[in-house]
Amino acid sequence: MPISDKNSDMRNIEIVAEKTNTGFSGYAKKYAVATTGETFHELKKNLVEALNLYFEESGREVREQDLRIRLDIAQFFTFYKVLNAKAFSKYVGMNQSLLAQYTHGIKTPSARQTERIINGIRKLGKELSEIEIEMT
Repeated sequence: MPISDKNSDMRNIEIVAEKTNTGFSGYAKKYAVATTGETFHELKKNLVEALNLYFEESGREVREQDLRIRLDIAQFFTFYKVLNAKAFSKYVGMNQSLLAQYTHGIKTPSARQTERIINGIRKLGKELSEIEIEMT
């Protein structure tokens, strides 16, 4: 059964997120909704709450998985500090200094370099999601 436009739209609410001096901020590109959070996790929680308030009268319900959060390369490595940029540069075969310049916002990666980084992130995510960990 095809998904209706209304439901399809809800599953892909595009959010632009940014690091701020006090935490994180985010806004929905198509809707008059913006909020902040001290952590990235709190930002996502607050976005869901704000969007549900926005759609309250229409009866729509938004969940975290309905959000499509857009980050630039620098923001990605700021949000996910658990990923070491130095090690990641080796993983994708990129000059460490160049990736550091991208992650600190000194340089903007070309479309080709951006695609290379995104493909590396997706490959790593896929590899991590396929790992099975035994509890002994």
